[in-house]
Amino acid sequence: MAIGIWVLNDQLHLQQAALASSQPHGARVLLVESLSVLTTKPHIQKQILFWAAQRAFAAELRSAGWVVDLVEAPSYEDALNSWIANHGIGELRLMTPSDRPIKLAIEKLAANSKCAWQLRWFDNNQFMWSQAEFANWAQGKRSLRLEYFYREGRRRFGVLMDGDQPLGGQWNFDKENRKPPKTGLNGPEALWFTPSETTNAVIEKLEELQPIYELSGISKPFKWAVSRQQALLVLEHFISTRLAEFGPYQDAMVQGESTLWHALLSPYLNLGLLHPLEVVHRLEAEGLRKKVPLASLEGVLRQIIGWREYTQGLYHHFGDSYPLSNALAAVQPLPEFIRNHSKSGMACVDNVLAELSNSGYLHHIQRLMILANLGLLAGWNPQEYVAWFNSQFVDAHDWVMQTNVIGMGLWADAGVLASKPYAASGKYIQRMGTYCKGCSYDPAERSGPVACPFTVLYWDFLGRHQERFRNHPRMALMIKQLDKFSQSERQAIGATAAGFEWAQRSGLQ
Repeated sequence: MAIGIWVLNDQLHLQQAALASSQPHGARVLLVESLSVLTTKPHIQKQILFWAAQRAFAAELRSAGWVVDLVEAPSYEDALNSWIANHGIGELRLMTPSDRPIKLAIEKLAANSKCAWQLRWFDNNQFMWSQAEFANWAQGKRSLRLEYFYREGRRRFGVLMDGDQPLGGQWNFDKENRKPPKTGLNGPEALWFTPSETTNAVIEKLEELQPIYELSGISKPFKWAVSRQQALLVLEHFISTRLAEFGPYQDAMVQGESTLWHALLSPYLNLGLLHPLEVVHRLEAEGLRKKVPLASLEGVLRQIIGWREYTQGLYHHFGDSYPLSNALAAVQPLPEFIRNHSKSGMACVDNVLAELSNSGYLHHIQRLMILANLGLLAGWNPQEYVAWFNSQFVDAHDWVMQTNVIGMGLWADAGVLASKPYAASGKYIQRMGTYCKGCSYDPAERSGPVACPFTVLYWDFLGRHQERFRNHPRMALMIKQLDKFSQSERQAIGATAAGFEWAQRSGLQ
């Protein structure tokens, strides 16, 4: 009985569990380039990255002695059925996908297959915590707070510890890492790459398909790493040029500075080109050796040990119903300026959409406090917005976006993940960003033709949901402030909000 190993395009590591179950001479490897993924209209740079990285990994596998078939097909079903039949595969091995819909789709393919073959799963080993380990940690807890999970991770993996206590005497230096941008703030140059001949072939293929499938974004310049070797260089470049200053300005937003001191490692971690534990150990060792400020070192490690592992664990812990969450009854469809990366008139939104169009990337505060915040305030449908986020970002996967957008960004889960909505007015964007200078809107105005839509919609959002949040420990103060507004001011805010056709109808009377 011939053994086949299907490597999914976010499992690109020689030590992934399905590959580790065999030797190169003992199995044949399948990689699939399916046109069906283009029906979701992904950002062209995301798809270039996925396919180019997969082709680079095929070459790496062959160099390691594996027999590899990279099959281009209209659908995964077509590719799998023909490959199994052509090579007499009796047992198909896969590492369990990180994304739940992919696992269900593969099980459906197996159930409907006309060929007789056995599907065998191997537990996913691309995270620091397995699903079973996270479930064991979560069992019996009334509150699954990130901070407690993060501390447990630090203890478990022995990261930045002094015996049984945190190095430096405290677990979290977040308060030191919220500096607003200052004039002329520029981050160091990121490490980018010139596309190889293989990558250029992918670019050409997708450029031909872009008008047919209406793929968003621009294809060139394409500068992302596509191999493990290049991803390791990005890690070393971050350590040598960006790590020391990562902390203070990690929440800052600067026009024309799309990366600042951010690590740019998430696409490579999420594709499997880097393993989080190896990244954590390397960052810790080099950070301590270079005497990097503890606030910066702890800040970036918290993103990996804490948030990344936490959201992956919660994604599987919450289960099938979580993606359907819509606690705030948000039903407004996404506006065309979001779908098309076009002009909204808001300088902050237009700048981040232009950056997104150019690269398929924005850093986490741009995503949370510009794009997700606007969707929260405007009442955009959570399921539509999750699908859009998933299609647009080079590091996007279902397990990433469900928790980050449904929970953190839109509070559609009623606080299961985040205790309060991350709702903010234009004043926050003015304080933490440089977009407002020269914008036609004024973040200090709450109503009228020059009022910043973020500020208008912030107060309108509180008005729509004032009874829900009136006794909320972290929202009640703002509701009390809203109560002090005169009736005429509330009506003016409501009328201004109602004028935004892309926002939910006003709740202020």
